[in-house]
Amino acid sequence: MRLTTRFSLFGVLLTCLLAGRVSAQEVLEFTLEESVQYALENNADAKNALLETFASKASVGEQVAQGLPQINGSFDFTKNVSIPVMFLPNEGPFADPDNPSDVIPVQFGVNYQSGISVTVNQMIFDGSYFVGLKAARTYRQLSEFDKEKTENDVIENVKKAFFTVLVNEERQQLAEANLARIDTLLQETTALYEEGFAEKIEVSRVKVQYNNIRTELDKINAASEISKQLLKVQMGLPIEYEIRMTESLRDLNQPEQITDLLDNPGYRRVEMDQLQTNWELVKLDLKNNTVQYLPSLNANFTYQRNGAGQQFNTLWDGENWFTGAFVGLTLNVPIFDGLAKAKRIQQNRIQLQQIENQIDMLDDNIVVERFQARTNLQNNLKTLDVQRENMELASEVYEISRIKYTEGVGSNFEVVEADSDLVEAEINYYSALYDALISKVDLEKALGILR
Repeated sequence: MRLTTRFSLFGVLLTCLLAGRVSAQEVLEFTLEESVQYALENNADAKNALLETFASKASVGEQVAQGLPQINGSFDFTKNVSIPVMFLPNEGPFADPDNPSDVIPVQFGVNYQSGISVTVNQMIFDGSYFVGLKAARTYRQLSEFDKEKTENDVIENVKKAFFTVLVNEERQQLAEANLARIDTLLQETTALYEEGFAEKIEVSRVKVQYNNIRTELDKINAASEISKQLLKVQMGLPIEYEIRMTESLRDLNQPEQITDLLDNPGYRRVEMDQLQTNWELVKLDLKNNTVQYLPSLNANFTYQRNGAGQQFNTLWDGENWFTGAFVGLTLNVPIFDGLAKAKRIQQNRIQLQQIENQIDMLDDNIVVERFQARTNLQNNLKTLDVQRENMELASEVYEISRIKYTEGVGSNFEVVEADSDLVEAEINYYSALYDALISKVDLEKALGILR
Protein backbone atom coordinates (compact mmCIF):
# COMPACT_ATOMS: atom_id res chain seq x y z
CA MET A 1 0.00 0.00 0.00
CA ARG A 2 1.29 3.43 -0.92
CA LEU A 3 0.12 6.99 -0.69
CA THR A 4 0.26 9.17 -3.78
CA THR A 5 1.71 11.92 -1.57
CA ARG A 6 4.85 9.75 -1.38
CA PHE A 7 4.85 9.33 2.40
CA SER A 8 6.71 6.28 3.64
CA LEU A 9 4.67 3.30 4.83
CA PHE A 10 5.83 3.88 8.42
CA GLY A 11 4.79 7.50 8.19
CA VAL A 12 1.37 6.50 6.88
CA LEU A 13 0.81 4.09 9.74
CA LEU A 14 1.99 6.62 12.28
CA THR A 15 -0.28 9.26 10.81
CA CYS A 16 -3.24 6.88 10.92
CA LEU A 17 -2.54 6.05 14.54
CA LEU A 18 -2.25 9.67 15.60
CA ALA A 19 -4.86 11.29 13.44
CA GLY A 20 -7.21 8.33 13.05
CA ARG A 21 -7.89 9.04 9.36
CA VAL A 22 -6.33 10.08 6.06
CA SER A 23 -7.23 13.37 4.53
CA ALA A 24 -9.65 13.36 1.63
CA GLN A 25 -6.97 14.49 -0.85
CA GLU A 26 -4.82 11.40 -0.32
CA VAL A 27 -5.42 8.22 -2.29
CA LEU A 28 -4.35 4.79 -1.03
CA GLU A 29 -2.82 2.59 -3.70
CA PHE A 30 -3.04 -1.20 -3.48
CA THR A 31 -1.77 -4.19 -5.35
CA LEU A 32 -3.78 -7.41 -5.10
CA GLU A 33 -1.35 -8.85 -2.57
CA GLU A 34 -1.48 -5.67 -0.47
CA SER A 35 -5.28 -5.70 -0.59
CA VAL A 36 -5.37 -9.27 0.68
CA GLN A 37 -2.85 -8.57 3.43
CA TYR A 38 -4.73 -5.48 4.54
CA ALA A 39 -7.99 -7.45 4.64
CA LEU A 40 -6.46 -10.23 6.76
CA GLU A 41 -5.50 -7.59 9.31
CA ASN A 42 -8.60 -5.39 9.20
CA ASN A 43 -11.61 -7.37 7.97
CA ALA A 44 -14.09 -7.83 10.84
CA ASP A 45 -14.50 -11.57 10.27
CA ALA A 46 -10.73 -12.10 10.15
CA LYS A 47 -10.23 -10.10 13.35
CA ASN A 48 -12.98 -12.04 15.13
CA ALA A 49 -11.44 -15.35 14.02
CA LEU A 50 -8.10 -14.23 15.46
CA LEU A 51 -9.79 -13.22 18.71
CA GLU A 52 -11.43 -16.64 18.86
CA THR A 53 -7.98 -18.27 18.82
CA PHE A 54 -7.02 -16.12 21.80
CA ALA A 55 -10.20 -17.23 23.58
CA SER A 56 -9.40 -20.89 22.88
CA LYS A 57 -5.93 -20.44 24.37
CA ALA A 58 -7.55 -19.00 27.49
CA SER A 59 -9.91 -21.99 27.67
CA VAL A 60 -6.89 -24.31 27.87
CA GLY A 61 -5.62 -22.32 30.83
CA GLU A 62 -9.07 -22.47 32.41
CA GLN A 63 -9.09 -26.26 32.12
CA VAL A 64 -5.60 -26.52 33.63
CA ALA A 65 -6.69 -24.31 36.53
CA GLN A 66 -9.31 -26.87 37.57
CA GLY A 67 -6.52 -29.27 38.55
CA LEU A 68 -4.75 -26.70 40.74
CA PRO A 69 -5.59 -26.02 44.41
CA GLN A 70 -8.78 -24.03 44.83
CA ILE A 71 -8.34 -21.64 47.76
CA ASN A 72 -11.18 -19.56 49.16
CA GLY A 73 -11.44 -17.32 52.20
CA SER A 74 -14.49 -16.09 54.06
CA PHE A 75 -15.36 -13.69 56.86
CA ASP A 76 -18.65 -13.47 58.71
CA PHE A 77 -20.09 -11.22 61.40
CA THR A 78 -23.39 -11.75 63.21
CA LYS A 79 -25.34 -9.57 65.62
CA ASN A 80 -27.95 -11.67 67.36
CA VAL A 81 -30.79 -9.20 67.75
CA SER A 82 -32.80 -11.84 69.55
CA ILE A 83 -30.92 -14.89 70.80
CA PRO A 84 -32.70 -18.11 69.82
CA VAL A 85 -34.46 -20.02 72.59
CA MET A 86 -34.19 -23.76 73.23
CA PHE A 87 -36.45 -25.79 75.52
CA LEU A 88 -35.51 -28.33 78.22
CA PRO A 89 -37.88 -30.58 80.16
CA ASN A 90 -38.88 -29.13 83.50
CA GLU A 91 -37.84 -32.22 85.38
CA GLY A 92 -34.83 -33.93 86.82
CA PRO A 93 -31.74 -31.82 87.58
CA PHE A 94 -33.09 -28.94 85.44
CA ALA A 95 -36.45 -28.79 87.19
CA ASP A 96 -37.64 -25.35 88.32
CA PRO A 97 -40.27 -25.67 91.04
CA ASP A 98 -41.28 -22.04 90.57
CA ASN A 99 -42.15 -22.62 86.86
CA PRO A 100 -45.58 -24.15 86.41
CA SER A 101 -44.80 -25.18 82.81
CA ASP A 102 -43.45 -28.61 81.91
CA VAL A 103 -40.61 -27.02 79.84
CA ILE A 104 -37.93 -24.50 80.64
CA PRO A 105 -36.87 -21.90 77.98
CA VAL A 106 -33.09 -21.51 77.75
CA GLN A 107 -31.06 -19.10 75.56
CA PHE A 108 -27.80 -20.44 74.14
CA GLY A 109 -25.75 -17.80 72.38
CA VAL A 110 -24.13 -14.39 72.70
CA ASN A 111 -24.91 -10.97 71.31
CA TYR A 112 -22.00 -10.84 68.84
CA GLN A 113 -20.01 -13.51 66.99
CA SER A 114 -17.63 -13.56 64.03
CA GLY A 115 -15.42 -15.94 62.08
CA ILE A 116 -12.61 -16.11 59.55
CA SER A 117 -11.84 -19.22 57.54
CA VAL A 118 -9.62 -20.40 54.69
CA THR A 119 -10.60 -23.49 52.68
CA VAL A 120 -8.32 -25.39 50.30
CA ASN A 121 -9.72 -28.00 47.89
CA GLN A 122 -7.45 -30.16 45.75
CA MET A 123 -8.56 -32.62 43.11
CA ILE A 124 -6.64 -35.88 43.47
CA PHE A 125 -8.31 -37.94 40.78
CA ASP A 126 -11.02 -37.11 38.26
CA GLY A 127 -11.01 -38.80 34.87
CA SER A 128 -13.02 -35.97 33.31
CA TYR A 129 -10.25 -33.49 34.11
CA PHE A 130 -7.63 -35.13 31.92
CA VAL A 131 -10.10 -35.67 29.08
CA GLY A 132 -11.23 -32.05 29.38
CA LEU A 133 -7.64 -30.85 29.23
CA LYS A 134 -7.07 -32.68 25.96
CA ALA A 135 -10.43 -31.46 24.62
CA ALA A 136 -9.48 -27.85 25.38
CA ARG A 137 -6.26 -28.25 23.40
CA THR A 138 -8.15 -29.89 20.54
CA TYR A 139 -10.64 -27.01 20.56
CA ARG A 140 -7.72 -24.61 20.33
CA GLN A 141 -6.56 -26.48 17.23
CA LEU A 142 -10.08 -26.27 15.80
CA SER A 143 -10.11 -22.50 16.33
CA GLU A 144 -6.91 -22.27 14.30
CA PHE A 145 -8.56 -24.20 11.46
CA ASP A 146 -11.66 -21.99 11.74
CA LYS A 147 -9.39 -18.95 11.51
CA GLU A 148 -7.74 -20.35 8.37
CA LYS A 149 -11.16 -21.06 6.82
CA THR A 150 -12.33 -17.52 7.60
CA GLU A 151 -9.15 -16.06 6.12
CA ASN A 152 -9.65 -18.14 2.97
CA ASP A 153 -13.17 -16.74 2.63
CA VAL A 154 -11.83 -13.22 3.10
CA ILE A 155 -9.12 -13.78 0.47
CA GLU A 156 -11.68 -15.19 -1.97
CA ASN A 157 -14.01 -12.22 -1.51
CA VAL A 158 -11.19 -9.67 -1.79
CA LYS A 159 -9.80 -11.25 -4.96
CA LYS A 160 -13.20 -11.33 -6.63
CA ALA A 161 -13.91 -7.75 -5.58
CA PHE A 162 -10.45 -6.62 -6.74
CA PHE A 163 -10.94 -8.23 -10.17
CA THR A 164 -14.40 -6.67 -10.42
CA VAL A 165 -12.89 -3.23 -9.88
CA LEU A 166 -10.25 -3.83 -12.57
CA VAL A 167 -12.82 -5.12 -15.07
CA ASN A 168 -15.07 -2.13 -14.45
CA GLU A 169 -12.16 0.26 -14.87
CA GLU A 170 -11.29 -1.26 -18.25
CA ARG A 171 -14.95 -1.19 -19.27
CA GLN A 172 -15.01 2.45 -18.21
CA GLN A 173 -12.02 3.33 -20.39
CA LEU A 174 -13.47 1.47 -23.34
CA ALA A 175 -16.89 3.09 -22.93
CA GLU A 176 -15.28 6.53 -22.86
CA ALA A 177 -13.41 5.69 -26.08
CA ASN A 178 -16.68 4.49 -27.63
CA LEU A 179 -18.39 7.71 -26.62
CA ALA A 180 -15.58 9.79 -28.12
CA ARG A 181 -15.77 7.74 -31.32
CA ILE A 182 -19.52 8.09 -31.75
CA ASP A 183 -19.31 11.76 -30.77
CA THR A 184 -16.88 12.33 -33.64
CA LEU A 185 -19.22 10.49 -35.98
CA LEU A 186 -22.14 12.59 -34.72
CA GLN A 187 -20.27 15.83 -35.37
CA GLU A 188 -19.26 14.70 -38.88
CA THR A 189 -22.78 13.56 -39.72
CA THR A 190 -24.27 16.82 -38.39
CA ALA A 191 -21.83 18.81 -40.51
CA LEU A 192 -22.78 16.79 -43.60
CA TYR A 193 -26.47 17.36 -42.83
CA GLU A 194 -25.95 21.09 -42.46
CA GLU A 195 -24.19 21.15 -45.84
CA GLY A 196 -26.98 19.13 -47.43
CA PHE A 197 -25.03 15.90 -47.95
CA ALA A 198 -26.88 13.87 -45.30
CA GLU A 199 -30.46 13.39 -44.23
CA LYS A 200 -31.99 14.22 -40.87
CA ILE A 201 -32.63 10.53 -40.18
CA GLU A 202 -28.94 9.84 -40.41
CA VAL A 203 -28.19 12.42 -37.72
CA SER A 204 -30.99 11.04 -35.53
CA ARG A 205 -29.70 7.49 -35.98
CA VAL A 206 -26.21 8.47 -34.76
CA LYS A 207 -27.72 10.56 -31.95
CA VAL A 208 -29.64 7.52 -30.67
CA GLN A 209 -26.45 5.48 -30.64
CA TYR A 210 -24.66 8.32 -28.84
CA ASN A 211 -27.37 8.45 -26.17
CA ASN A 212 -27.22 4.69 -25.71
CA ILE A 213 -23.47 4.72 -25.20
CA ARG A 214 -23.74 7.72 -22.88
CA THR A 215 -26.29 5.85 -20.76
CA GLU A 216 -24.10 2.75 -20.75
CA LEU A 217 -21.13 4.83 -19.61
CA ASP A 218 -23.17 6.23 -16.72
CA LYS A 219 -24.06 2.69 -15.68
CA ILE A 220 -20.44 1.61 -15.87
CA ASN A 221 -19.31 4.61 -13.83
CA ALA A 222 -21.86 3.74 -11.14
CA ALA A 223 -20.85 0.07 -11.20
CA SER A 224 -17.19 1.05 -10.89
CA GLU A 225 -17.86 3.17 -7.80
CA ILE A 226 -20.02 0.45 -6.24
CA SER A 227 -17.35 -2.19 -6.86
CA LYS A 228 -14.75 0.00 -5.13
CA GLN A 229 -17.05 0.46 -2.14
CA LEU A 230 -17.60 -3.30 -1.94
CA LEU A 231 -13.86 -3.90 -2.14
CA LYS A 232 -13.27 -1.49 0.74
CA VAL A 233 -15.89 -3.31 2.80
CA GLN A 234 -14.23 -6.66 2.12
CA MET A 235 -10.84 -5.19 3.04
CA GLY A 236 -12.12 -3.55 6.21
CA LEU A 237 -11.05 -0.15 4.88
CA PRO A 238 -13.15 2.87 5.95
CA ILE A 239 -15.55 3.89 3.18
CA GLU A 240 -14.40 7.52 3.12
CA TYR A 241 -10.90 6.58 1.91
CA GLU A 242 -10.11 6.76 -1.81
CA ILE A 243 -8.31 3.78 -3.34
CA ARG A 244 -6.53 3.09 -6.59
CA MET A 245 -5.42 -0.24 -8.04
CA THR A 246 -1.79 -0.31 -9.16
CA GLU A 247 -2.00 -3.60 -11.10
CA SER A 248 -3.73 -4.40 -14.36
CA LEU A 249 -5.56 -7.54 -15.39
CA ARG A 250 -2.66 -8.41 -17.66
CA ASP A 251 -0.24 -8.26 -14.71
CA LEU A 252 -2.37 -10.66 -12.69
CA ASN A 253 -3.20 -13.19 -15.41
CA GLN A 254 -0.06 -14.26 -17.20
CA PRO A 255 -0.61 -17.24 -19.56
CA GLU A 256 1.99 -19.37 -17.78
CA GLN A 257 0.20 -18.80 -14.47
CA ILE A 258 -3.07 -20.03 -15.95
CA THR A 259 -1.32 -23.13 -17.36
CA ASP A 260 0.28 -23.94 -14.00
CA LEU A 261 -3.07 -23.47 -12.28
CA LEU A 262 -4.84 -25.89 -14.61
CA ASP A 263 -2.09 -28.48 -14.09
CA ASN A 264 -2.07 -28.10 -10.29
CA PRO A 265 -3.36 -31.31 -8.60
CA GLY A 266 -4.42 -29.47 -5.43
CA TYR A 267 -3.47 -29.56 -1.77
CA ARG A 268 -5.13 -30.10 1.60
CA ARG A 269 -8.42 -28.36 2.28
CA VAL A 270 -8.98 -26.78 5.67
CA GLU A 271 -12.63 -27.91 5.58
CA MET A 272 -11.39 -31.51 5.93
CA ASP A 273 -9.21 -30.50 8.88
CA GLN A 274 -12.25 -28.90 10.53
CA LEU A 275 -14.34 -32.05 10.19
CA GLN A 276 -11.56 -34.33 11.43
CA THR A 277 -10.98 -32.08 14.44
CA ASN A 278 -14.72 -32.07 15.20
CA TRP A 279 -14.56 -35.87 15.06
CA GLU A 280 -11.75 -35.78 17.62
CA LEU A 281 -13.81 -33.52 19.89
CA VAL A 282 -16.82 -35.87 19.77
CA LYS A 283 -14.47 -38.79 20.46
CA LEU A 284 -13.18 -36.99 23.53
CA ASP A 285 -16.73 -36.23 24.65
CA LEU A 286 -17.46 -39.95 24.36
CA LYS A 287 -14.40 -40.70 26.47
CA ASN A 288 -15.46 -38.07 29.00
CA ASN A 289 -18.89 -39.63 29.39
CA THR A 290 -17.24 -43.04 29.80
CA VAL A 291 -14.79 -42.03 32.53
CA GLN A 292 -17.65 -40.53 34.53
CA TYR A 293 -18.39 -44.10 35.61
CA LEU A 294 -15.15 -43.93 37.62
CA PRO A 295 -15.06 -42.49 41.16
CA SER A 296 -13.46 -39.12 41.87
CA LEU A 297 -11.34 -38.22 44.87
CA ASN A 298 -10.81 -34.76 46.35
CA ALA A 299 -8.89 -33.53 49.40
CA ASN A 300 -9.89 -30.54 51.49
CA PHE A 301 -8.40 -28.53 54.31
CA THR A 302 -10.02 -25.83 56.39
CA TYR A 303 -8.50 -23.44 58.89
CA GLN A 304 -10.76 -21.13 60.85
CA ARG A 305 -10.83 -18.65 63.73
CA ASN A 306 -14.08 -17.96 65.57
CA GLY A 307 -14.81 -15.30 68.20
CA ALA A 308 -17.73 -14.08 70.29
CA GLY A 309 -18.63 -11.44 72.86
CA GLN A 310 -21.53 -9.95 74.71
CA GLN A 311 -20.38 -6.44 73.78
CA PHE A 312 -19.17 -5.28 70.38
CA ASN A 313 -15.82 -4.07 71.76
CA THR A 314 -15.20 -7.35 73.62
CA LEU A 315 -15.84 -9.33 70.43
CA TRP A 316 -12.36 -8.43 69.19
CA ASP A 317 -10.49 -9.42 72.39
CA GLY A 318 -7.89 -12.08 71.68
CA GLU A 319 -9.03 -14.31 74.51
CA ASN A 320 -12.45 -14.57 72.88
CA TRP A 321 -11.07 -16.06 69.63
CA PHE A 322 -10.37 -19.76 69.11
CA THR A 323 -8.79 -21.80 66.33
CA GLY A 324 -10.23 -24.74 64.44
CA ALA A 325 -8.73 -26.79 61.60
CA PHE A 326 -9.52 -30.02 59.84
CA VAL A 327 -8.38 -32.12 56.87
CA GLY A 328 -10.60 -34.45 54.89
CA LEU A 329 -11.02 -36.62 51.81
CA THR A 330 -14.13 -36.86 49.67
CA LEU A 331 -14.70 -39.91 47.49
CA ASN A 332 -17.61 -39.66 45.06
CA VAL A 333 -18.75 -43.00 43.66
CA PRO A 334 -21.37 -42.94 40.88
CA ILE A 335 -23.91 -45.68 41.46
CA PHE A 336 -26.96 -45.06 39.25
CA ASP A 337 -27.95 -42.01 37.20
CA GLY A 338 -31.01 -43.36 35.41
CA LEU A 339 -28.84 -44.43 32.39
CA ALA A 340 -28.13 -40.76 31.52
CA LYS A 341 -24.43 -41.43 30.81
CA ALA A 342 -25.29 -44.46 28.69
CA LYS A 343 -27.63 -42.36 26.55
CA ARG A 344 -25.02 -39.62 26.15
CA ILE A 345 -22.51 -42.24 25.03
CA GLN A 346 -25.04 -43.55 22.53
CA GLN A 347 -25.50 -40.02 21.15
CA ASN A 348 -21.71 -39.59 20.85
CA ARG A 349 -21.38 -42.77 18.81
CA ILE A 350 -24.13 -41.61 16.46
CA GLN A 351 -22.43 -38.20 16.11
CA LEU A 352 -19.16 -39.95 15.20
CA GLN A 353 -20.92 -41.86 12.43
CA GLN A 354 -22.52 -38.65 11.15
CA ILE A 355 -19.17 -36.85 10.99
CA GLU A 356 -17.57 -39.83 9.25
CA ASN A 357 -20.32 -39.65 6.63
CA GLN A 358 -19.69 -35.92 6.26
CA ILE A 359 -15.97 -36.58 5.78
CA ASP A 360 -16.68 -39.11 3.02
CA MET A 361 -19.11 -36.69 1.36
CA LEU A 362 -16.69 -33.77 1.62
CA ASP A 363 -13.92 -35.87 0.10
CA ASP A 364 -16.14 -36.65 -2.90
CA ASN A 365 -17.34 -33.05 -3.12
CA ILE A 366 -13.76 -31.76 -3.21
CA VAL A 367 -12.98 -34.03 -6.16
CA VAL A 368 -16.11 -32.88 -8.00
CA GLU A 369 -15.51 -29.23 -7.08
CA ARG A 370 -11.98 -29.34 -8.47
CA PHE A 371 -13.14 -31.01 -11.67
CA GLN A 372 -16.00 -28.52 -12.07
CA ALA A 373 -13.84 -25.47 -11.32
CA ARG A 374 -11.11 -26.65 -13.71
CA THR A 375 -13.67 -27.35 -16.45
CA ASN A 376 -15.38 -23.99 -15.93
CA LEU A 377 -12.09 -22.14 -16.19
CA GLN A 378 -11.15 -23.98 -19.38
CA ASN A 379 -14.55 -23.25 -20.94
CA ASN A 380 -14.51 -19.62 -19.84
CA LEU A 381 -11.03 -19.17 -21.30
CA LYS A 382 -12.25 -20.59 -24.61
CA THR A 383 -15.25 -18.27 -24.49
CA LEU A 384 -12.94 -15.37 -23.71
CA ASP A 385 -10.78 -16.15 -26.76
CA VAL A 386 -13.88 -16.29 -28.96
CA GLN A 387 -15.24 -13.01 -27.60
CA ARG A 388 -11.84 -11.35 -28.01
CA GLU A 389 -11.81 -12.44 -31.66
CA ASN A 390 -15.39 -11.20 -32.10
CA MET A 391 -14.44 -7.84 -30.63
CA GLU A 392 -11.49 -7.53 -33.00
CA LEU A 393 -13.66 -8.49 -35.96
CA ALA A 394 -16.38 -6.03 -34.91
CA SER A 395 -13.76 -3.31 -34.63
CA GLU A 396 -12.49 -4.15 -38.10
CA VAL A 397 -16.01 -4.10 -39.54
CA TYR A 398 -16.65 -0.70 -37.95
CA GLU A 399 -13.48 0.79 -39.41
CA ILE A 400 -14.33 -0.53 -42.87
CA SER A 401 -17.90 0.75 -42.64
CA ARG A 402 -16.71 4.16 -41.49
CA ILE A 403 -14.16 4.43 -44.32
CA LYS A 404 -16.80 3.45 -46.86
CA TYR A 405 -19.19 6.04 -45.46
CA THR A 406 -16.51 8.73 -45.49
CA GLU A 407 -15.69 7.95 -49.13
CA GLY A 408 -19.36 8.03 -50.06
CA VAL A 409 -19.72 4.35 -50.97
CA GLY A 410 -21.37 3.26 -47.71
CA SER A 411 -24.42 4.26 -45.72
CA ASN A 412 -24.77 5.89 -42.36
CA PHE A 413 -26.93 2.96 -41.29
CA GLU A 414 -24.02 0.56 -41.82
CA VAL A 415 -21.76 2.67 -39.62
CA VAL A 416 -24.27 2.90 -36.77
CA GLU A 417 -25.04 -0.82 -37.03
CA ALA A 418 -21.34 -1.66 -36.98
CA ASP A 419 -20.81 0.59 -33.98
CA SER A 420 -23.70 -1.11 -32.16
CA ASP A 421 -22.22 -4.53 -32.95
CA LEU A 422 -18.83 -3.38 -31.69
CA VAL A 423 -20.30 -2.15 -28.39
CA GLU A 424 -22.16 -5.45 -27.97
CA ALA A 425 -18.98 -7.41 -28.72
CA GLU A 426 -17.09 -5.37 -26.12
CA ILE A 427 -19.77 -6.03 -23.51
CA ASN A 428 -19.68 -9.74 -24.27
CA TYR A 429 -15.88 -9.73 -24.05
CA TYR A 430 -15.77 -8.12 -20.63
CA SER A 431 -18.55 -10.37 -19.40
CA ALA A 432 -16.47 -13.37 -20.50
CA LEU A 433 -13.37 -11.82 -18.93
CA TYR A 434 -15.19 -11.40 -15.60
CA ASP A 435 -16.42 -15.01 -15.71
CA ALA A 436 -12.90 -16.24 -16.42
CA LEU A 437 -11.44 -14.27 -13.52
CA ILE A 438 -14.10 -15.51 -11.08
CA SER A 439 -13.64 -19.10 -12.22
CA LYS A 440 -9.88 -18.67 -11.72
CA VAL A 441 -10.47 -17.73 -8.08
CA ASP A 442 -12.94 -20.60 -7.70
CA LEU A 443 -10.32 -23.04 -8.97
CA GLU A 444 -7.72 -21.65 -6.57
CA LYS A 445 -10.20 -22.20 -3.74
CA ALA A 446 -11.00 -25.73 -4.88
CA LEU A 447 -7.29 -26.57 -5.09
CA GLY A 448 -6.61 -25.09 -1.64
CA ILE A 449 -4.14 -22.49 -2.95
CA LEU A 450 -5.95 -19.20 -2.37
CA ARG A 451 -3.03 -17.91 -0.32
